[in-house]
Amino acid sequence: MRFSKVEVIQTMKATGLVPVFYHKDAEVAKKVVKACYDGGVRAFEFTNRGDFAHEVFGELVKFANKECPDMIMGIGSIVDAPTASLYIQLGANFIVGPLFNPDVAKVANRRLVPYAPGCGSVSEVGFAQEMGCDICKVFPGDVLGAAFVKNLKAPMPWSNLMVTGGVKPEEANLKAWFSAGVTCVGMGSNLFPAEMIKNEDWAGITQLCAGAIAIIQKVKN
Repeated sequence: MRFSKVEVIQTMKATGLVPVFYHKDAEVAKKVVKACYDGGVRAFEFTNRGDFAHEVFGELVKFANKECPDMIMGIGSIVDAPTASLYIQLGANFIVGPLFNPDVAKVANRRLVPYAPGCGSVSEVGFAQEMGCDICKVFPGDVLGAAFVKNLKAPMPWSNLMVTGGVKPEEANLKAWFSAGVTCVGMGSNLFPAEMIKNEDWAGITQLCAGAIAIIQKVKN
């Protein structure tokens, strides 16, 4: 692993933003990673969404190691242990999933790789923490809402929560989440408008990332 578990978690806390992205074309994905890096992003989640996604990820990690040396590359949409193992072999420094699978936690813990599972209840967050998950993903965020985060943090203030789903690079939206107590946010389509990708507007994506990080630094508790 290029980055330790502690480094990954500290980076997520410091920047407060983890872009969530998938593209089947490795060249497009490289441009997006570089655009995010130029905008101040230091933890990037590529999602395991399509056929041969692992081949694209392998290329991305090699590219980031060379061109974006401080970028921590992680993998998302992981639901089972064999897939988690495959991506760890390809250089994933953190694992994210839409659900909590204890078998993934075992694989991740064995290699001291952070695993942020998707949790939709207080009990799920509790079980995930018991299994060594330092950061839990509140998902889907737009369904659960900021009130869920705030009310969970009241009896469990030690919880590190990353919310994904319905997060926008806008002050009102980000203020609501960070005021509720999230550690960081995962942001997908709102950070990567389809038109920008189509038009190869990498500078625009850099601006969106930089703007979102600036807002987060302003509204963070």
